[in-house]
Amino acid sequence: MPEVDADIGYNSDFGMADDQAGPFPVIAGVVSITPPSKSRDAVEKTHLKSPDRYKEFIAGMKDGSEAKIGLNFAPSVAATLDAAFEAGTKWCQITFPDETSTLTFNAVITGLEFGELTNDKMTATLTVKPSGKPVLAVA
Repeated sequence: MPEVDADIGYNSDFGMADDQAGPFPVIAGVVSITPPSKSRDAVEKTHLKSPDRYKEFIAGMKDGSEAKIGLNFAPSVAATLDAAFEAGTKWCQITFPDETSTLTFNAVITGLEFGELTNDKMTATLTVKPSGKPVLAVA
């Protein structure tokens, strides 16, 4: 039986830039990245003579879900995250563990949440919503 190709997320990065060409400075302290997923609308085209009374559909518009980036929060990172939120949109790039495969997309910064301040480590979550098609480049 052939060996299944698999990897862990260690060595992945998340960066943001003002334009598509980058460069994409890496955000420090990233502990988790949930990349955007893809979905598509199903547009109903059922009519009064649809075969066997089954609804019929055509493929509709595609959408990329929100991506979430979990961070070890430090005040030194706050200015970068806050500036991104205030800017409203940024180009985002997720670099996968092989360091050459990437997912690049223009995004609306939809959320910036600082975690609870306790005796444990501080955390933050940045949420971004792709605007347009995320482009996967596999090396």
